[in-house]
Amino acid sequence: MATGDNPDQTVSPAPAGLRSSEDFWAMACGFLVLAIAFLLVWTARPADLAAKIEAGEAFKVPNPAAAWLSKPGAWKMNPLESLSKPETAKAPASSLIPGIAGAFVCLGVLCTVAMQLRRGEGWAFLKGYPLVFLLALVAYGLAGQSVIKAYNLEYALWALIVGLVVCNTVGTPVFVKPAALTEFFIKTGLILLGAEVLLSRLLALGAPGVLVSWTVTPIVLITTFIFGQKILKMESPALNMVISADMSVCGVSAAIATAAACKAKKEELSLAIGLSLAFTVIMMVVMPAFIKAVGMNEVLAGAWLGGTIDSTGAVAAAGAVVGPRALEVAATVKMIQNILIGFVAFGVAVYWVTCVERNPSEKRPSVSEIWRRFPRFVLGFVFASAVFSLLNAAVAGGPELVDAMIDGSTKTLREWLFCLAFVSIGLETNFKELAPYLRGGKPLTLYVCGQMLNLALSLLMSWLMFNVVFAGSPS
Repeated sequence: MATGDNPDQTVSPAPAGLRSSEDFWAMACGFLVLAIAFLLVWTARPADLAAKIEAGEAFKVPNPAAAWLSKPGAWKMNPLESLSKPETAKAPASSLIPGIAGAFVCLGVLCTVAMQLRRGEGWAFLKGYPLVFLLALVAYGLAGQSVIKAYNLEYALWALIVGLVVCNTVGTPVFVKPAALTEFFIKTGLILLGAEVLLSRLLALGAPGVLVSWTVTPIVLITTFIFGQKILKMESPALNMVISADMSVCGVSAAIATAAACKAKKEELSLAIGLSLAFTVIMMVVMPAFIKAVGMNEVLAGAWLGGTIDSTGAVAAAGAVVGPRALEVAATVKMIQNILIGFVAFGVAVYWVTCVERNPSEKRPSVSEIWRRFPRFVLGFVFASAVFSLLNAAVAGGPELVDAMIDGSTKTLREWLFCLAFVSIGLETNFKELAPYLRGGKPLTLYVCGQMLNLALSLLMSWLMFNVVFAGSPS
């Protein structure tokens, strides 16, 4: 997200030139992390890996980076409890401080080098980074409190709140603004997320999951956008599109990609994300309660949860409340839905160039303008998904290797990056600047109506696919 002082600054494509492209550096950082993480796991694999596989013996691949990358844990009465891992039957108690410090150093070095090579702003980033990371640490701490954790109020919400409190009380310090790299954090995190979106998981759920995700999502997106333009008469098509994509696809990730494609203002992006997080909290509490009250089966419930709740983490939390099978189906449907980020971003870029901002004097829209507008980091997300899907399927012990890499390092760093991004959104969001976009309640009306359509269509489609058309399949 842009960090300038101009309130009308937009979430625009990166400047021309590879070296100055934020998308390029996000992909470079993401792929560097993935490469190093996989190399560490590969070198630590069991020497008798082939024999274990041939014998059908269960095994686990260690990740040397796991001990040096972690986040705060749970606590009840004393927040300091979150800085240590309690003793279990399999492992003694251990401190999480080295892992938190490791994440701080790893991300700090990575982002500082990227900002220095990109625009010579490494030192400016480094001066503000410790405070942004500290606020993210506070957000993780709040999310880990046992009572709060029981209500599934995730770190993303607390990170946004912490940033908003700072921005709208004492104000965001000037030296912190160069470190509030919302877009860069999200884009780099999405590259890491790509390695977690494996095609094998798509195939495991089969046609019902694909049809639920890939049929309902575009219908809801297009219908909600038309509703906002034709019925609500929203002044900003960009705000309309970002809210529609955020609500129908997969929350913040889709919002960032869509905002770049349609040149949304940073306040519009912040508003869409704020609405998404607020309703995510409500839905992840209310939907499992409703599912249990009506006695919905776990497969149908999981598909409904995965197709409607925006955040992947919230989907998992809500699915876990319903049951283990619901958790598995919900997470898989959401992962399938995540794949649509690239298609949606491309579609929005094409639509904006050909329809919304087309120059009447031009006979046909410029292909170069579509490419310039397209958020290219999405290609990195797709590429990471393809590469690690191939490794997962073609390399001996691939599933164990990929899981060890993700669970021991890249997932932790991705969650830190997302947490830093949410803090940054809060630090850049002044309620006074948001006020004009909230007049008349149109954004809220758009989100509520769109989400109601999403809930109804997702439930209908999930029922048709899992209970009628593919009722006999092993879903």
